[in-house]
Amino acid sequence: MPRLFIALEIPAEVATELTLHRGGLSGARWIEPADYHITLRFLGDVDRRMANDVDHMLSDLQAYPFEVTLDALGSFGGDKPRAVFAHAQPSRALTELQADIERQMRRLGLPAEGRKFVPHVTLARLRDTSPVEVAHHLGLHPIIRPITFTARRVALMSSRDSTGGGPYVLEAAYPLGPSYPNRLSREMRR
Repeated sequence: MPRLFIALEIPAEVATELTLHRGGLSGARWIEPADYHITLRFLGDVDRRMANDVDHMLSDLQAYPFEVTLDALGSFGGDKPRAVFAHAQPSRALTELQADIERQMRRLGLPAEGRKFVPHVTLARLRDTSPVEVAHHLGLHPIIRPITFTARRVALMSSRDSTGGGPYVLEAAYPLGPSYPNRLSREMRR
């Protein structure tokens, strides 16, 4: 069973710019730039039938390309920090796309997502890092000018059993805009 999630891809030039915020934080496991993404919906371990249903649903997705702006660095976990991320401004297009995907996943029979949608790109997973160290790092590595890119497609991605942070596999991509045939990978079709 593949462990799937639906995401927006991060263009290579944006990923390169985000790498300037890496390093110098003890206990950080930095995510590879090729694995940067904005998760729209985590699906978890699903069987092939559900994976095919998700693929068909995403093939019919009605959305157009839109701008995404990464405007600040932050961390999750409060007193026990667990991740450093780049925050994405929650634009109308982004929140509507995520809400539509959530509705469709519920129609397919998947349980509701338990967490509130906070659009972000995870840059590092943290282990035994103090909140003071994280605050210091965030203060030294701010996003000075917002980074904007155009989201042009939604991706169905898989991850293998690991402690998080990739590597991820692009299973299929769905261009935003007029309908295009989906591009399901051979792996998913088996």
